[in-house]
Amino acid sequence: MSMHPIAHAATRPDHPAVIMTGSGQQITYGEMEAESNRFAHLLRAHGIAAGDAFAVLLENRIEYFTLIWGSQRAGTMLVPISSRLTAPEAAYIIRDAEAKLLITSGYFTGMLDAIRAECPGLAVLVMDSGDAEDFAAALAAQPSSPIPDQSAGMVMLYSSGTTGRPKGIRPAPPADPDPQAAVPLVGLAVMGAGMPTDGSMIYLSPAPLYHAAPIGWCSVVHRLGGTVVMMEKFDPEEALKAIERHKVTDSQWVPTHFVRFLK
Repeated sequence: MSMHPIAHAATRPDHPAVIMTGSGQQITYGEMEAESNRFAHLLRAHGIAAGDAFAVLLENRIEYFTLIWGSQRAGTMLVPISSRLTAPEAAYIIRDAEAKLLITSGYFTGMLDAIRAECPGLAVLVMDSGDAEDFAAALAAQPSSPIPDQSAGMVMLYSSGTTGRPKGIRPAPPADPDPQAAVPLVGLAVMGAGMPTDGSMIYLSPAPLYHAAPIGWCSVVHRLGGTVVMMEKFDPEEALKAIERHKVTDSQWVPTHFVRFLK
């Protein structure tokens, strides 16, 4: 059984891949497949080849998965930036990772001028900007067919920078460049965590996607054909409502979440 959204888009295109708890916005596997292919073309159009990096500074929003799965076909290095960082910290990561493109949103426009000043020549696409740098318009201009040179991508996370500058933890290239090759975390999810492999999983993601665990586990859910229910931001009561409303089967939490529940 192939464990990848490419396979699920072929067999269950109408199955929801992501549901946002606040807005109710949804994307199906078929839609996510088309958008991911468009994004892979968009990366190539910006001269971003396999092994090259691009940076993502975004709040939790449905398009994040277009970037994750587009990168996972383009062989590129996705560099998530914490939304809690200052402009100079974000600019440092962009330069250090040698990112050739920044994808951000209107939510971060207050930081953008300062980032541009520190990263001259950086290509930028902005979600909801409505201007020449508008992400949706750039994406829509690309074809939804696969790129000819698909390969598995990587994610490079940076440390929080509590001691000195944030440090990039550069992953080893995938052992198998096939974008649909198995990844070790899937084995852990199925054998260790008992996550269902029949596509019935409904997984609640309460945390910011720029962290290692949420981006890793949400990707596993999509490899297993499940549905990611994503919170725009964590709120204890809303999380409990979401579990009930969406009949959540699996989730991943940190102690801070439980502390806030108990309060």
